Amino acid sequence: MKLALCLVAMGALVMDSFPQVWLYVREAVVRALGSLGSGRHPSHGTSPSGPGDEVARGIAGEKFDIVKKWGINTYKCTKQLLSERFGRGSRTVDLELELQIELLRETKRKYESVLQLGRALTAHLYSLLQTQHALGDAFADLSQKSPELQEEFGYNAETQKLLCKNGETLLGAVNFFVSSINTLVTKTMEDTLMTVKQYEAARLEYDAYRTDLEELSLGPRDAGTRGRLESAQATFQTHRDKYEKLRGDVAIKLKFLEENKIKVMHKQLLLFHNAVSAYFAGNQKQLEQTLQQFNIKLRPPGAEKPSWLEEQ
Repeated sequence: MKLALCLVAMGALVMDSFPQVWLYVREAVVRALGSLGSGRHPSHGTSPSGPGDEVARGIAGEKFDIVKKWGINTYKCTKQLLSERFGRGSRTVDLELELQIELLRETKRKYESVLQLGRALTAHLYSLLQTQHALGDAFADLSQKSPELQEEFGYNAETQKLLCKNGETLLGAVNFFVSSINTLVTKTMEDTLMTVKQYEAARLEYDAYRTDLEELSLGPRDAGTRGRLESAQATFQTHRDKYEKLRGDVAIKLKFLEENKIKVMHKQLLLFHNAVSAYFAGNQKQLEQTLQQFNIKLRPPGAEKPSWLEEQ
């Protein structure tokens, strides 16, 4: 517990200048304290005298080992982060992979902007439909009450009714487009970025233990040092294997994400183009063909609310 508090204090000192370092320390502390809270603790005021107390001591020992290992790992990783920030520590860099990761983050930001604009468009279209529907009802009512302008009010009412029908079709297509972009950004891309985050954490640990091994290798070679060197070599190899595995996972996920993105966007951009073009050209038949092409269906006639298109 003292070790955790010391690490928090150290993180707080560098929080303003190195927010990423502080974030790493804070998350590590929360994880460790969370694992501690799930264990059993011996009752105060009683003397250990039975099998239950031995079990409690065993659990406490396990928890102590977990905190100890966590503390050492967090210290080494924090030290590595600070060394990299001050330009004193070396950092393992995979240029090709990091360029792909940065491109993904930039692409996600741009797609989020498209998603936000798409949602704004659906809101405006919905408001327009409500206005056209109300205007059509007003024209129809005036057509019945104004014999001298019955024909003029009548065909304006029919025009607004047709515009509403086509607008509902366009709104359904745009909603389908927005839903697909939302899935791509918040699920597919986010899943890949979660793996990237694990990879970056593994990279930091790998470099931290690599630096530790290099420092031990440069020191004196006595019996005690050889034991520590062998232990450091084994720990380093474990983190190296983890780093290599996650690097491979990220490369595979980036490849599949790119293929999936192209496939999804090819379909959605074609949908968006066809629907918008047909709507503003007043081509009702093409709008209906667009619905059929992308399997978007209208609600059954007679629904309480105006017809809405359901996404599939």
